[in-house]
Amino acid sequence: MNIHVETYTASLNKKYEELCGDRVKIVRNADSCILVLADGLGSGVKANILATLTSEILSTMVAEGTTIEEAIQTITATLPVCRERGVAYSTFIIVQIFYDGRVYLAEYDSPDVIFLQGSRAGTFEREIHVHSEKKVREAHFMVEPGDRLILFSDGIVHAGVGSILNFGWDKKEITQHLLTMQHYNDNARTTTWNLLHAVNDLYQGLPGDDSTVAVAHILEPKETMMMVGPPVNKEDDEVVARKLMSATGKKIVCGGTTSQIISRYLHEEIKMDDLLSFTGDVPPIARIKGIDLVTEGALTIGKALQYLEECAKSRDYYEQFIEADRNDGAFLLAHTLLCDCTAVHFLLGTADNIAHASINYSPISLSQKIKVIEKMGEELKKLGKIVTIEKF
Repeated sequence: MNIHVETYTASLNKKYEELCGDRVKIVRNADSCILVLADGLGSGVKANILATLTSEILSTMVAEGTTIEEAIQTITATLPVCRERGVAYSTFIIVQIFYDGRVYLAEYDSPDVIFLQGSRAGTFEREIHVHSEKKVREAHFMVEPGDRLILFSDGIVHAGVGSILNFGWDKKEITQHLLTMQHYNDNARTTTWNLLHAVNDLYQGLPGDDSTVAVAHILEPKETMMMVGPPVNKEDDEVVARKLMSATGKKIVCGGTTSQIISRYLHEEIKMDDLLSFTGDVPPIARIKGIDLVTEGALTIGKALQYLEECAKSRDYYEQFIEADRNDGAFLLAHTLLCDCTAVHFLLGTADNIAHASINYSPISLSQKIKVIEKMGEELKKLGKIVTIEKF
């Protein structure tokens, strides 16, 4: 079994505090994805420093294969001691998800991680081990596509204490809320904000503690390959076309010259779509048999980038966008990259565009094209995608 781990995290700062005392660090290496959530003692600057150091040290050492014993010893020796309380303290959760489905979990003085398997709560056995005089709850179990792991700080559990709820809400109630509110199209981002929105309501908009959620959503790996622009060496046209067609996931071609390369390679005609895919600022899409999406280049990619930027910035915009249904090329491009894959591999041609050479103003220079694709990659990473760019 091979899996992809989609991750997302967000926080509500304690009322009147500029810095969050919780910190989440996510690290990916060759064989696993590691999430560390640390909750520093107190709040504000001191808590932020403790949580930042803890999450950085633990994530780095776990990624390098260090034992939990050694990692905790390093934290104990490194964290600055609070003058007021005389202790150096941060709770933490470590989740290491291997791409073959194995999971290692370690929890120290933190709320229990919630494990969801589709529409029900999953279970696994925890064992308590003592490391450097600290009692750590540890577990080993398996996950599969569709499962979710929800990590959160104690600000989530304390939401509503003394006001809406007498004693806050416990793990069972939080789990029930997540299951009741889940949607068929949920992902790591929507699950995170689903919980934080409820927490903010329980706090009546004034969180009494830093409240952080991190979600790992287990998915089947699906890579989309997107070819943009012709290679600098014409001899590589067939090489790049062959690489595109070898992709197991969706195949996207952007640009007129690029479309012609693929059309020649496949011996398939380029057919222009009807005007339903045309908008005032985005040219219509085309069709090539064997390719999932064929669009114009510069204008379409630029508009698609704007959509992705808005999705990364606004939770409401994101949720509306993934539910929308439109026919224009920019929307279809952004929606495919956002909703139909876990990874995006760009085949970026670096030849000067011949189509622009005969006009006084080129809508996009080579350097601009590279920057736009790199920026698109950055936005997709913010949205939980694995991104690689291969230049020709």
